[in-house]
Amino acid sequence: PGHPYAIATVVAAVALMSDAMTPQMIAVEVLYVGVVLTGFWFPKPATALTLALLASVVVLVTTAGAVLAEPVTYTIDPSHSQVGFNVRHFFSRVPGRFNDFEGTVTYDDKDLSKSAVDVTIKTASIYTNNDRRDNHLRSADFFAADSFPTITFKSTKITPAGEGKYKVDGNLTIRGITKPVTLDTSFLGAGSVGQMGLRAGWEATTTVNRKDFNVLWNRVLDQGGTMLGDDVAIQIGVEGMKRPDNMPAGGPPPGAAAAKPPGGKK
Repeated sequence: PGHPYAIATVVAAVALMSDAMTPQMIAVEVLYVGVVLTGFWFPKPATALTLALLASVVVLVTTAGAVLAEPVTYTIDPSHSQVGFNVRHFFSRVPGRFNDFEGTVTYDDKDLSKSAVDVTIKTASIYTNNDRRDNHLRSADFFAADSFPTITFKSTKITPAGEGKYKVDGNLTIRGITKPVTLDTSFLGAGSVGQMGLRAGWEATTTVNRKDFNVLWNRVLDQGGTMLGDDVAIQIGVEGMKRPDNMPAGGPPPGAAAAKPPGGKK
């Protein structure tokens, strides 16, 4: 009878070492294996089940505390994230975005002093669905992409601002000029998605004055006023990922299935 117990022990050990296991999943695993193993030493089902339940509760409490106590550093997934903006053009607002960016979000919901954001954007990746305008935006009239190839944001302080909301203070650098900005940020949730590891989501908005960064080009209209507004509204959507330690950089092996988030959509 020892053979199935040995197999169960190996399965439990492998599962407990997986980065994709949540505390709840670990507790269920311990409960299952506990029933099997304690049944080997204690033939009475009631005794075996009681001991297994106690073990699972202890593991659930201790592992949940450990997981929440440790900050998690997520790499921004650019294929599921966006860095967008819009600015007034005459009497409407024109949207745009940057297509090439990278960064990390370190998140600790129990100790925000351990949380941080670090993002780098490739200036030349600006896109507004108009090649002529995009080339103008890359020129010295606007972002001077040849001289200043990156735009950066580094957080300096993160404070709570309500349920699932935060103020992320940081330094934004454009055209070599650094100014403090505050991102109004919402935490959308986090969890395991199977072999894909951990995922988390945030949204953030802010408004900056482009003149603060020496982006000055404009035209005065004959009837008064200007072609472009000075205030630029910024909208950011981030999906962060943390792969299991044993997953190669290219992702899971071919044929590996990832769990779907609620709603069944990726």
